[in-house]
Amino acid sequence: MFPNFPVRPGRLSQPLFGILILLALALPARAHLDLPDPVAADYDVLVYKDGDRLKGHLKERSSTELVFISDRFGRLVVPVANAKVILANGEDDAMAEERAHTEEAMGPFSMRTFLSLKALRAELQDYFGPWHGRFAVSTQTQTGATELNSDTVEAHLHRKLPDDNVQLNARYDFSESNNVTTTDVMKADAAWRHDFKDRLFSLYGPSLEWNRAYANAGRPADYFLLQQEIGGGVNVFKSIRRNLRVGVSENLFDQWQLVAPESHNSKTSESAFLESDMKLPWQMTLTERGVWYYSFNTGRDGWENKIELDKKLTETFVVGVRHEVRYNNPGLTVQDYSLLKLLMGVDF
Repeated sequence: MFPNFPVRPGRLSQPLFGILILLALALPARAHLDLPDPVAADYDVLVYKDGDRLKGHLKERSSTELVFISDRFGRLVVPVANAKVILANGEDDAMAEERAHTEEAMGPFSMRTFLSLKALRAELQDYFGPWHGRFAVSTQTQTGATELNSDTVEAHLHRKLPDDNVQLNARYDFSESNNVTTTDVMKADAAWRHDFKDRLFSLYGPSLEWNRAYANAGRPADYFLLQQEIGGGVNVFKSIRRNLRVGVSENLFDQWQLVAPESHNSKTSESAFLESDMKLPWQMTLTERGVWYYSFNTGRDGWENKIELDKKLTETFVVGVRHEVRYNNPGLTVQDYSLLKLLMGVDF
């Protein structure tokens, strides 16, 4: 039977009240003992061979000595043979040294860079300074009656100044079908646009193309192409959210055929172009550049167009869909194509 404590109306009996007081004092004390020391988690620990431990901070480490700042004993210089240090992040000497050697071997991009897109963006911004850009990749693998592999790697850099806009681009496309190379193309181009105060602008853009897997009429016809575009135009719209430019230019083409019979051709062609870029809702952007070529010397014309829709999933990670077409550059034997690519990239 439980003891019958008398309870007066309006208050607890003295024995029951005393028990509650003891519980109230005991529970917080027990909880305090179970909680980790928040300060201790920020300390390194010096562990001697005999098991003694000291809290503090590792100041320096060499191949022979550890310089440790202890809260209790101050600065200590300990031979590495007599003790080791467990860092606040849980690493011991060997783990920290291995990580340091790995990061040093990797150069400016540390291990954490490849584990975090945010860290990668910060490293790239620090490395390229005022330049901004994107690294993107696209890959496709198909197995079955026909084995197909296709890969694209590209990089973009751009820098905006008050009256100038500079862009640098590089891309490598490779694909093979049943272990036979069908595409092996490296491209690089640049563009420098200078804006004048009356909406006019000038443009200069060189581009390089090295095609190492081109066949013309069933025969190898690998080539190297240099194109230089010099022109100007007018900014129809110019704002933060949308831009539209139209203009005309003169194009200088130099093509070197790299397989026998080796040859060199030079051509010129006039062109009209349109460039646009728009910022859309939901962190999407739409860019397009179309060029119509016409040669007064030969009467031939051609067409190039590239349109891309990008969507930012985060401030760093972006996906995009691009469609490109090139048809019949005037007076040159180059590869015509039409492609649709899904790209994933990192912006910085």
